[in-house]
Amino acid sequence: MIYWCREACLADCFCALVIFGGGVCWKKKIPLSNGMMLPRGDSEGTKALVKVRINYSTSKPTGNGNKNSTLIIIPSVPLSSFVFVNLLLLLTGYLIYRSFRSRDSKLSRPVQINQVTGMRAFTYQELQEATDGFKEELGRGAFGTVTGENEKQVEREVSAISQINHKNLVQLLGYCNEGQHQLLVYEFMSNGNLADFLFGASRPSWYRRIEIACDVARGLSYLHDDCTKHIIHYDIKPQNILLDGSLIAKISDFGLAKLLMANQTRTTTGFRGTRDYLAPEWFRNLPISSKVDVYSFGILLVELVCCRKNYEPGVEIEAQIVLVDWVYHCYQEGSVLQLVESDEEASSDIKWVKRFVMTALWCIQEDPALRPSMKKITQMLEGAVEVPIPPVPLSSIISI
Repeated sequence: MIYWCREACLADCFCALVIFGGGVCWKKKIPLSNGMMLPRGDSEGTKALVKVRINYSTSKPTGNGNKNSTLIIIPSVPLSSFVFVNLLLLLTGYLIYRSFRSRDSKLSRPVQINQVTGMRAFTYQELQEATDGFKEELGRGAFGTVTGENEKQVEREVSAISQINHKNLVQLLGYCNEGQHQLLVYEFMSNGNLADFLFGASRPSWYRRIEIACDVARGLSYLHDDCTKHIIHYDIKPQNILLDGSLIAKISDFGLAKLLMANQTRTTTGFRGTRDYLAPEWFRNLPISSKVDVYSFGILLVELVCCRKNYEPGVEIEAQIVLVDWVYHCYQEGSVLQLVESDEEASSDIKWVKRFVMTALWCIQEDPALRPSMKKITQMLEGAVEVPIPPVPLSSIISI
């Protein structure tokens, strides 16, 4: 467990140290706070792992993917010794500062902070160099064109996105706005995307799938209702859900063209998104609201329950080709257990499997007005409210 705790801190650029004890891992940022005195004996076995540059450590590197930092383990440190830890970090920081100061004239570049956005303004050349010419593609989203934006407008919209801050949304670190090069720079997510995690060789635990579903629901609820600029994502799918070092799910790929005014609830827009996750209104030239995200989340939710893609033409039983059709059939027949019969963890928690299935069926209602808000869906998933019996979807489900 302590190995996982250590790797989670190494993968998080904001993590300065972790406290591990009693099977629990606490990641801490600078400045450190909330230190407390533990009774004698309670701190035995508790360890503080402090991140420092390898150059200033005599220990061997503990992270395979981080060449510039390591973690020093301070065994059995009473958690009352936060003063000591802070002093150690200050000393480490001073040594790093001395090192960088001596090399500033050769290696460092001035950081450009845009006065309008308050964000780091990268040059296109900087991003090319940092990514080795954009050599490694981590994923590919839907294609779209942003037209008619001048530099000031782009900066205003970046400023709006920079104010969006939620633990289940990928954090915006900066941007590039040089002519045709309009790029957003987000934090790196070390565990990749949910598609690879969910549909890979090994099945994720039922508990982890529950947590991911709730993470995504909370992130969408924030985008729809709680941030100043209401945002419709348009393209909720496993490839756009990223996982950090602790396997916390964060929504990515929400960008400039998706901002709505605070009093705007609908928009008419061109076709966008990924076909397998699209709400019926896309095919009927109807006004688009945040309920399109609710529908897409419903598809994602049944995929999380069953650990398979919504559309799999290669399955042996024809009735199971479209997952949401099969899910509704099993629910209607009172045989939800069939959906997870090869999953021992989920099978032993059939009450919550049924709750998730019923919630998903509400999400994929053909009539957008019948779909609950993401805030309500989050409450359903967390068990804060009961899930009413879902109505029969009109014409069942649109089969792709």
